[in-house]
Amino acid sequence: MIQRLLEFSLRQRAVVLLATMALLVVGIWSARELPIDAVPDITQPQVQINTQVPALAPEEAEVLVTRILEQELAGLPQLHELRSLTKYGLSQVTLQFEDGVDVYRCRQLVAERIQSVRNRLPAGADPALAPISTGLGEIFYYTLSWRADATHRPADAFAQLLELQETQEFIAKPFLRSTPGVAEINTIGGFSRQIVIQPDPEKLREANLTFAELAETIRRNTENTGGGVIHRGGRQLVFRAATKPTTIAEIGDLPVKYAGAVQPLRVRDLAEVRIDAAPRTGAATQNGEETVLGTVMMLMGENSRIVAHRVGLRIAELQARLPRGIEVQVVYDRSNLVDRTVSTVKRNLSEGAVLVVVVLLLLLGNFRAALIVACAIPLSFLCAMIGMARFGISGNLMSLGAVDFGLIIDGAVVIVENIVRQLAHRQHQLGRVLTVEERHRTVLAAAREVGSPVFFGVLIITIVYLPILSLTGVEGKMFQPMALTVMLALGGALVLAMTLMPVLASFFLGGSVSETENGLMRWLQRVYSRVLALGIAARGWVAGGAVVLFMASVVLFLRLGAEFVPTLDEGSTTFALFRPVGQNIDDSVQDQLRTDKRIRSRFPEVTHIFSRIGTSEVATDPMAPNEADFYLSYAPRDTWRKIDDRPATKDELVDLIRQDIETTFTNTTAIASQPISMRFNEMLEGVRADLSIKVFGNDFDQLDTIAARIKELLEPNPCPGTMRLNMRRRVAVPC
Repeated sequence: MIQRLLEFSLRQRAVVLLATMALLVVGIWSARELPIDAVPDITQPQVQINTQVPALAPEEAEVLVTRILEQELAGLPQLHELRSLTKYGLSQVTLQFEDGVDVYRCRQLVAERIQSVRNRLPAGADPALAPISTGLGEIFYYTLSWRADATHRPADAFAQLLELQETQEFIAKPFLRSTPGVAEINTIGGFSRQIVIQPDPEKLREANLTFAELAETIRRNTENTGGGVIHRGGRQLVFRAATKPTTIAEIGDLPVKYAGAVQPLRVRDLAEVRIDAAPRTGAATQNGEETVLGTVMMLMGENSRIVAHRVGLRIAELQARLPRGIEVQVVYDRSNLVDRTVSTVKRNLSEGAVLVVVVLLLLLGNFRAALIVACAIPLSFLCAMIGMARFGISGNLMSLGAVDFGLIIDGAVVIVENIVRQLAHRQHQLGRVLTVEERHRTVLAAAREVGSPVFFGVLIITIVYLPILSLTGVEGKMFQPMALTVMLALGGALVLAMTLMPVLASFFLGGSVSETENGLMRWLQRVYSRVLALGIAARGWVAGGAVVLFMASVVLFLRLGAEFVPTLDEGSTTFALFRPVGQNIDDSVQDQLRTDKRIRSRFPEVTHIFSRIGTSEVATDPMAPNEADFYLSYAPRDTWRKIDDRPATKDELVDLIRQDIETTFTNTTAIASQPISMRFNEMLEGVRADLSIKVFGNDFDQLDTIAARIKELLEPNPCPGTMRLNMRRRVAVPC
């Protein structure tokens, strides 16, 4: 088969060149259409059910809501994992399905199961499906805030946040949600405007009314009523009773009780009616001020870079629609990380390709032959691009970063080098330049001579990657794209070596061809000959040294640390801040504002800060009021402070910030991470730390004791006489 392929290629050279041109066109088109991301999305198809239970304690919500939903949802087809979380005011059930299932079908099955148990849930508990997104779906953050020079800015902070929240709800959110690829716009921060009626218990007692009677009276008087249809004079008239109040004064004027007096008792006589806000479960800050934070959640299956670019364009349009004095600011854009990652991969690939070409020019000894081999680099890469687009593999750090051009062009180097050697040898035999026919026969003979070894050599290298394709779960999602990309590039390089390389050699290696070795190769051959002679003379010592070296490497390998994947520097940093359990949202906001201002003042390397406290409107990431996500963006590295007369590293700067937070705010514990890394940890194990230990049982006090003992064992250097925070339970335990 190899022989026939070589013969066909040299006999039908025009067909090979046309196929190469088609490869260029299709490859460039595929590269332009290839989805680009920073890292592979390891998320399985997921459906999340959030149920608001504001009147129930966590223990009651667990029994009356969470457990009922778990029992009903267990056993769904292709369900991989079911886990739940119950906090005050919220019951959350998360279902992970097997890879490859239709997430819309899964949501339909979940909705049907939920519908069958609604009558068994407490009054007011209404389960709702979370948006169709993934754990890595939060691709864009923006804030709404007042300009410092705004003339229409409300006087007090409460009114300012009310205005910002309404702007987000009625202008920004609907406008951005229509962006293609966006699943939902999540909101946190600000205050939701409400009309609050605060009854006076003493006045109710004097009027002989209860709270329930007052509430029922107000409810009956705040509804419009349809009256029906009247036919008159050949016309149809629709009439209704418009009794719903539209102002605070109208609510205050609602009659509550008639007691034979001239005027009835009205709502304002029994209660205070005012504009206030609903109790909030979350807040947001930006650079030391409260703000409203919007989170753009990407639709499952979309490309984060493309969707983030679309949202960025819509944000620019949104500014013109906002009320005067309010501005929108982008505080996190996933496309920036993707662009930096892609730029790094492009630079590495380009530098690798240039290095390979330079080495070829130096070692092959023939400029034309080196250029022919160099053609295999971009063409084999385009073959990989076509395959990636066909199989839905995104271009990311794992898939593209694994491409090794030196490995890929091995077959082309062997074939072209042998062709050059045979042409030079044949010319030396004949003592003249070869004719076109003689050159074709010589090229074919040279390619045949090494065709089989090249084919099986590249095939063996490709087979090495096959076991990676058997990986499943998270490991498969991370490493299968890498293996497939390398195998596609190797397959393309092998086909090019068997077809295009001989054809190009037959065209461009005409005239006088000489096989000369440069000075570097001659020097390397002399050194190799001497080392080889010494090795043969002392072969026992060489064999023994190899065995000792192998054993030493095995011992060293067993002592090496292990990590799933290298840490990607995302540029920004995320701190998970934990304050005392039970702290209310207002105190947490004040602590966070002080933290923002201190970090900005003490660390000029930090250019921008924003944070999320508590739970957002859509509880995809439920946190207690004492917990916060703290995001930091940095200035260019060359402006950072120096440590020991050298620029500080990012890890050192992050550690300094963490120490400053925990030292200044002794009731706060900070865990440093990165936005995507933190989401990876949450998706894999449900916790944000890189290392965690889960203890299961029914007795909370016993679990807490066991957790404290485990923590003592894990800490290598205890600190006598002090107290440290247990990260999982957030309680102080002695070191």
